[in-house]
Amino acid sequence: MGAEADILHAYRHLYRALLQAVQFSSPARYVARDQLRAAFRERKGDGAAPWDAEGAKRTLWFVQAAARERGLEHRILKNLLQARLQRAREGGNWRRMVHESKQRNDMKGEQETAMRHYDMTVAMLNKSMRLCLR
Repeated sequence: MGAEADILHAYRHLYRALLQAVQFSSPARYVARDQLRAAFRERKGDGAAPWDAEGAKRTLWFVQAAARERGLEHRILKNLLQARLQRAREGGNWRRMVHESKQRNDMKGEQETAMRHYDMTVAMLNKSMRLCLR
């Protein structure tokens, strides 16, 4: 098989495993789908990282383990999706943003620091386990 077919199969297997891991629940399945799409579309762009078949295989194993039982992998995946959903909600409704503008200015620095630490933790998890989580 060619590289394009391997990438397509990896996408399909990851998507199917993610749906099983979140048990087809409404908000989580769409967040997972959007993240997976963004990750695979980014690979096609200029300056993107080369295809990592080993990382994709390990990530698939991780997601399948999250689907099998409600252990550590499931909790990590659940928290990743909840954090991504929270980030998506922050940039959304303009009425809520205007209403909460005073409150947000006070907490903005703290949230940015927390999210930076969160991103570094995910990066270290990826590096130590050789995964491709986002």
